[in-house]
Amino acid sequence: MDLPHVMRVIEISQPGGPEVLRPAERAVPVPGQGQVVIRMAWAGVNRPDVLQRAGAYDPPPGASDLPGLEGAGTIVALGAGVTRWKVGDQVCALFPGGAYAEHALTESGHVLPVPEGMGLREAACLPETFFTVWSNVFMRGGLQAGERFLVHGGASGIGTTAIQLAHAFGARVFATAGSAEKCAACARLGAERAINYREEDFVKVMQQEGGANLILDMVGGDYLPRNLRALADDGRLVQIAFLRGPKVEVNFAPLMVRRLTITGSTLRPQSDAAKTAIARDLEREVWPLLASGQIAPVMDSAFPLAEAAAAHARMESSAHIGKIVLEIGA
Repeated sequence: MDLPHVMRVIEISQPGGPEVLRPAERAVPVPGQGQVVIRMAWAGVNRPDVLQRAGAYDPPPGASDLPGLEGAGTIVALGAGVTRWKVGDQVCALFPGGAYAEHALTESGHVLPVPEGMGLREAACLPETFFTVWSNVFMRGGLQAGERFLVHGGASGIGTTAIQLAHAFGARVFATAGSAEKCAACARLGAERAINYREEDFVKVMQQEGGANLILDMVGGDYLPRNLRALADDGRLVQIAFLRGPKVEVNFAPLMVRRLTITGSTLRPQSDAAKTAIARDLEREVWPLLASGQIAPVMDSAFPLAEAAAAHARMESSAHIGKIVLEIGA
């Protein structure tokens, strides 16, 4: 397949607000050993994109400086050693960066088939969110059927995914959200109790339930000591972001007395091998649930690639429920 030499992209002109996202042109990437190039149909918009745009989340060495960590489209070029995929395959993929573009490059092990019956727009929402939730809730957090699971930001892309997956695997799911509409969305997805954090104290709610066995948190700040109080004995807290900041004063004595665990991770800096292992887990354990319709990405809104700034403004407003996507070549 003949590729163009030049493609449309969205660049970060300088660190700042959504307005620093600018349309530009770049050379189409060339795949190296074990890599593929995907002609992008849709790209997902995620919090790490916002952080990168603001100058707070640099791409890893060797990765594209363009934003965009997930998307879906058609494979148009293969590097040496790629055997599973062929040109013309419709796929979704995790990217180290560069998905806000007409063509994007990634490792072949980070590519997944589009789930049966699903369109490219929905498939573009899967990789970053499902990789993050699976690796943190199940691999790192060790969630088991019957356990009490609390996810903060239940109406976000991460939250809506975590609720559905935890519910599908038999956990009792609790979620926090900031409005009645968002709480209702969490309940529809499988949360047995959606807590409006503007009106209720999630610590008291969870203590009344016996405490959370596992908490997935992206808020940080003053939520950290509150999360520890909301945990059951032997409970685990998994931290994946710090929207309220990473520094806070915490009394760690209960950590020892109650045998609590605090852990966390961020996806982008992990090794290619680690991401490939997550992809294989997802394809085996989760893709059948997507193909059957038991779970599905929750879609909020779509914007043309050239309006990436508006998509970022939508995300930063926190008004969204579910995933925001960019239409590139659908």
